[in-house]
Amino acid sequence: MKESSVKKIAVLTSGGDSPGMNAALRAVVRTASYYNIECFGVREGYNGLIHDDFIKMGPRSVKNIINEGGTILKSARSKEFMTKAGRKKAYENCVKHEIDALVCIGGDGTFTGAKIFNEEFGIKVIGVPGTIDNDIFGTDNTIGYDTALNTAMEAIDKIRDTATSHNRVFFVEVMGRDAGFIALNSGIAAGALDILIPEKKDSLKDLFATFDRAEKAGKSSSIVVVAEGEQLGNIYELSKATQEKFPDYDIRVAVLGHIQRGGSPSCADRVLASRLGYGAVIGLMKGKSNVMAGMQSNKLIFTPFETAIVKHNEINQDLLKISEILAI
Repeated sequence: MKESSVKKIAVLTSGGDSPGMNAALRAVVRTASYYNIECFGVREGYNGLIHDDFIKMGPRSVKNIINEGGTILKSARSKEFMTKAGRKKAYENCVKHEIDALVCIGGDGTFTGAKIFNEEFGIKVIGVPGTIDNDIFGTDNTIGYDTALNTAMEAIDKIRDTATSHNRVFFVEVMGRDAGFIALNSGIAAGALDILIPEKKDSLKDLFATFDRAEKAGKSSSIVVVAEGEQLGNIYELSKATQEKFPDYDIRVAVLGHIQRGGSPSCADRVLASRLGYGAVIGLMKGKSNVMAGMQSNKLIFTPFETAIVKHNEINQDLLKISEILAI
């Protein structure tokens, strides 16, 4: 590859953390080093850009982090960066450190900030999708999604042991404020009776009909997986309504919460993060900016931020049908 016009880059992690962010950071730092590009890490996302919290990074700065969850640079949601004055401060610090380009690891909020920053001040920016929700367009999977999926599945498996031991019905809430990818896939993998997600028009009538069918089929215990953004109501309202309809049921609620965000990243997430971190640096060297690096059909592609933010990955309709058929 010919010599790059990019001589110095900064990398940050922003928004909600996801398993594999460290692996992506490691890939960015080591790829930059390989191509003789200076690399700085920015602590606490866009807040670090504003408060001049830069740290020089090299290959040894990122040793032994590929297997760690979270992010060693730490993350934050920056309200100050949402203001023009805050972004101006951030730009002045980039100029001070002679930063040519930024690699921003995060979700759609992170990319929105990067896009505005590029439009206002012209600094090159490239995104790496790190979010467990898997709702960003332009990549088959986001970093952290596979790990979160496995964490949810393992937790539901353990809950099932209790459900079958006591003939109980469990409503299990998984993460997914705007997207049902974790709920749908972990629900199928764990053999859930029903899966409630924001993308599907669910009704209490349909939910109760599913319980009726399960009863007729001789099911004595059941798991219902609910995405946190389910439109029908929160998990406690759903369990209460079900209890009123089926007073003999022994119903319990389990909210998995932030357990899904942590933990050592899976092999798939480590490899994906390594490929996308590498891809981000290669993209900058090729002159790309205001785009996100993603993997589609096992190939590195670059999607404009505008498209990645506005569009969303679609729920697979076949999976919805499969979940329904296999539930009873």
